Amino acid sequence: MTTETMSDSGNSGGGSGSGSGKGTRARGTGLAALRGLGLALVVLPGAVLCFVLSLVSIALIPIGVGIVTTPWVLTGVRIFADWRRVLAAEWCGVRIPSAYRPVSESANPWTRTFGMLRDPATWRDLRWLPVDMTAGFVTAVLPAALLIYPLEGFALAAGLWRVFPDGYWYGFVPVTGQATALAAGALGLGLLFLAHFFTPRLLEAHFRLTRAVLASNQRELAERVKVLTDTRRDAVDTSAAELRRIERDLHDGAQARLVAMGMDLGTIEMLLDKDPEQARRLLSQARQSSADALTELRELVRGIHPPVLAERGLGDAVRALALRMPVPTDVNVELSGRAEAPVESAAYFAVSEVLTNAVKHSGADRIWIDLHHVVDEGVEGAGMLRISVTDNGKGGAVIGAGSGLAGVERRLGTFDGVLAVSSPAGGPTMVTLEIPCALS
Repeated sequence: MTTETMSDSGNSGGGSGSGSGKGTRARGTGLAALRGLGLALVVLPGAVLCFVLSLVSIALIPIGVGIVTTPWVLTGVRIFADWRRVLAAEWCGVRIPSAYRPVSESANPWTRTFGMLRDPATWRDLRWLPVDMTAGFVTAVLPAALLIYPLEGFALAAGLWRVFPDGYWYGFVPVTGQATALAAGALGLGLLFLAHFFTPRLLEAHFRLTRAVLASNQRELAERVKVLTDTRRDAVDTSAAELRRIERDLHDGAQARLVAMGMDLGTIEMLLDKDPEQARRLLSQARQSSADALTELRELVRGIHPPVLAERGLGDAVRALALRMPVPTDVNVELSGRAEAPVESAAYFAVSEVLTNAVKHSGADRIWIDLHHVVDEGVEGAGMLRISVTDNGKGGAVIGAGSGLAGVERRLGTFDGVLAVSSPAGGPTMVTLEIPCALS
């Protein structure tokens, strides 16, 4: 008796859970159809309006009208696309990252217009709009159609077919009598069964289509990850090599001199009473050793981070570097502020390496250095530090494995910087360094 009661109770609980699951699925199906219908009513007019306004505004740029209207139109397109991103995440869990470059509100219309047109995300939006008004509209309206269309079959089966005495087609079923009307009802029931399972998936397909067009190119992202991985590895290797160099310089230079000075002082202490003259000579030698050790420590510190770079900035640090060159070097600096300390350090040592190569290998009798910063007013925080080092030597410089320029390229790569070399046979040689950064 007890076993049968427990069994009945278990079956009852299972039936209740199954009914609850079916009710939840039915509510999900209806909600997906309703959302799809509402989305379809907005998709077509919204996409058509944004696309037409964008084309007209961009076409009017040559006569000046588009310079004023394009930023406003493209901002509206971005709002429309971001609204779709929000719905994709909230309704179906489809994440579509937004990758717009920031645009300064205080910039003039010219810089805002061309700043937005240079953004790849803008052109992804403009490619998405035609897709959204065609395939996007279809995938949005299908969930509602799949749920509403079976009602027509039920209406035909209930007698609505008599309103069409000449016959009526429902799907692939020709409705000419009650029997065929019942077949139409059966087809509607089958479609309703499919809608129960596929309506949420069709709505998700709409947002996946949106993501396929709006999201960044996966190949570009993979290439970017590869570049970042390589530059991180190069940065780690460079840091390790720099630490080994510092350790070697301390061990072989200043440390050895300080040890020798300590031994000389011990000998002086013993000779003070026995041989004052010899003690005086050793004392002079110890003083020279201390001065040499101090000089080497200063050079080592300058090689790690020059004090003038920390105190006066990149422009003055490069000027000081040029003064130490054995070749006459002209420096032209046009910087309105200072970059971040790591960027300044990388630029300084890159210039130092390029100058060292020029002095050693070019045979030049004059070198020119130009530093300036190019600002993109349409994008906040954007700009490019550009440094060119030109010599009138014999030319033939190349970026190759084992060359100093290859090391410079790796150093700049850590900051997304690039190195370009123009060095035809017979010269002159121009080495250009570019590092994206903003000045404070």
